[in-house]
This record gives sequence, C-alpha cells and structure tokens, in this order.
Amino acid sequence: MRRRLLLVLLLFSAVAVAGFAVPLLSSTAAERTQRFVLTRTGDLDRFAALAQQAETTGDKAALEDEVAAYVELYGDPVVVVDARRQPVAQAGLTADDPALARVLDAALRNQPASSVPTVKPWSSGDVVFARPVGTGTRVAGAVVLRASLDRAAADVTTRWLLVLGGALAAAVISVLLVLAVARWLLKPLAELAIGVRAVAAGERRAHVPGSSGPPEVRELSESFNRMSDAVTEAADQQRRLIADASHQLRNPMAALRLRMDTLSGQVKPEGLRAYTAGVAEIERLESLLDGLLALASAESAATEVAAGGREPELADVGAVAVDRAGFWQVPLPETPVLAVLVRCPESDLAQVLDVLLDNAVKYGGAVRVSLGADRAAGIGWVEVHDDGPGLSEEELALATSRFWRGRSGPPGTGLGLAIADQLVKARQGVLTLSSADGFTARVALPLEPAL
Repeated sequence: MRRRLLLVLLLFSAVAVAGFAVPLLSSTAAERTQRFVLTRTGDLDRFAALAQQAETTGDKAALEDEVAAYVELYGDPVVVVDARRQPVAQAGLTADDPALARVLDAALRNQPASSVPTVKPWSSGDVVFARPVGTGTRVAGAVVLRASLDRAAADVTTRWLLVLGGALAAAVISVLLVLAVARWLLKPLAELAIGVRAVAAGERRAHVPGSSGPPEVRELSESFNRMSDAVTEAADQQRRLIADASHQLRNPMAALRLRMDTLSGQVKPEGLRAYTAGVAEIERLESLLDGLLALASAESAATEVAAGGREPELADVGAVAVDRAGFWQVPLPETPVLAVLVRCPESDLAQVLDVLLDNAVKYGGAVRVSLGADRAAGIGWVEVHDDGPGLSEEELALATSRFWRGRSGPPGTGLGLAIADQLVKARQGVLTLSSADGFTARVALPLEPAL
C-alpha cells in the first residue's frame, strides 16, 4: 500500500511541477526571442533612417560611421544597398554574398520578412534581418543585418537553468511532503496492523497510540483500543467463570463424595448397582472439574506468554519423555536420548505427555515414544504413536475441541487434547495429530535460542 500511495502522490507532484516548469520554460524562450527580434528590428530602423537621410543629402559619412561603430560594438555585420544593389555602407558583409540574394530581393520588393524561430539553449548560427529603405511606394534601397544567436541562446540557457533549478527544488520539496503525508497516513494504519496481530496472538489489552493520522484513522484506533479491552475483559470473565464455577462445585462434590463413602457399608444388595453408578458419576464429575480448571489455567498461561508476562522456562524433552514414559510403562527407543532443551516449563510438557500417553494407552494398542530436534527449523519434537484405529479426517479436525469425545473407547471428559493444545500453543508450539498406520500425536516446541 505504501508503494502505491507514494507512486500516486509522486506522479501527481511530478505532473504539477512539470505543469509549472514547462510553460515557464516556453515563455522564457519566447520572451528572449521577442527581445532579440525587437532589438535587431530597432537597429534596422535606425540604419534605414540614416540611409534615407544619406540619399536625401548625398552625405554617407554618418551612415558609414554608424555601421562601423555598430559592427565593432556588437560584432553583427551590416550592409546597406541602394535600389540598384550597389553598396552604400558595409562592414563585415557584402551585397554580392549569394546567401543574401533572396533576402535582398524580398526587402527591395518591400515583402514582409520571415519570422524568427524561438531561441532555445541549443540554437546556434545566424539570423538575417532585412528592411527596405524608404516608403512602401518608393523603395530607395535595403538594409541587411546578420545577427548571431549565441548571446540570446546563452541567456535562454541561463534562464532555463534557473527554472529547472527551481523545478528541481520544488520536486525535492514535493517528495519530502509526499513522504511526510504518506507517513502521516500510513503510520497509524501500520500500528493498527501490529495491534491486530498482537490481539490474534493472544496479547492482553493490545493498544495502539492513535495520536496521529487523519481524524477517521484516529477514531478507528480508539475503537480498536476499546475492542481490545472488551475482548480481554470477555476472555477474563470467561476464565473466571470456569475457574469460579469449578471451585464452587468442588466443595459440594467433595461433600457428596464423603456421603457416598459413608453409605458404602449400608447399601443393600438390591441398591448396590445404583450406588456403584452414582460413585462412577461422581468420579466423572470430579474429573470434569479438574479438566476445566486445567483448561482455564492453560488458557491463562497462553495469554500471559503472548503478552510477555512470563520469562521463558526451559525443559529437557529427553528427560521429561523418559520420566513420563516410565510412569506409563511405555518403551522408549534403544538409541541414547539426547538432551533437547525447548522453551516450555517441564510441568507443562509433562502434562501434555500425560494426556497423549493416557489417550494412547486407553484407545490404542502398542505405544511408542520418539523424540528429536530440527536445528535448522529451530524446534524440538516428541511423538507418541499407537497402532490403534486412529481417527477420521473429520474427527482429527475436532479432536482438540472442548468436550469432544470419539465414538469408541472408554468414556472421558473430552478436555485432555484441548488442554494439551492450549499448553503447547502457549509456548508458540504446535500439536499435530495424524492417523497414518494408527494414531500419532506430535508436539513441536521452539528450541532454546543459541547464545
């Protein structure tokens, strides 16, 4: 977006500067050309008047002196002829010059002279001016002047350089203004984009400054800040509700469990079945409450990590895997287990492995645990694989959802994989589930940064 905005604004600025500079260049050249023509035309008029006087009085001295002085001063040759093409006065130019024949003929016939092209910086050479001597009905001769364009072209060059310098300065100022305007417009939008990514990453109360930019963008920034606060408050309320409800239910559940245990010796044979079912239901509810508390804790940890509220802790994947595999009596590879340090607390990693191993033992057959590290990708990983029936594609997509349970196998709370997924995401890791030749759960976590 920045490139497109800069392109549009710079193009507009270039057109504006060109629209100012081009007409000014043209008018400057036209004005200098007009002054060049008027000056030489005035000189011709003066020579024509002196030639008319010389014809009347028969004294050519004044005309000759004026022509000689003019050529010496300006360097432009002049020739004055009579009606028979005989030179009356000349300096630097002769009447028999073949290049002047057409111009002399036109002047002696009192024809209008051709226009002079506009002088440009690259113009060079000479321009021939001619004027008849006498009135329109009686031409007594002609005056021819050959003027150099060099001085006029140099003046035009100087003026054009000044105009182009001003245009360049205006272009530089325009570029600076365009950059300032683009920054003024796009900086708050970039801050909004950063804020949106922060909210998407789980950061709490991600705010943007909202102190610059157009009023509409500032209003949008303020609305974003209010939305971020509302989202954070809603998430906090949800977590508090789950935690409070779980805690509030724990005491009545413990009291109910105590009463059931007290009644265990007084249950008659015909009520034993109902009593056993009640105890099982209490155990299921206790497990559900424990899962809800664990899920609320995992989500809270994810939020704090995203917001930078906790320093990263390290865990040795190999040591944790050996410990939990031993607890669940699951074999590890015979190869030596290397130390792989990942950015995750040992307690969280152990809880994730407990969930995965518990599911594998319950729903699968033979269980295998493998681990390793990908230094290039910067991750350490551990996999739990079983040769059970696995899950379909639809079930894999739902497996980490809350309260989801498969159609087969022992009953559960449906919170285990949801808790594991939240714990892994809290450490910028990924929990991947697949059903190739059984069921595989792969946990990938960021490695400890190299020092």
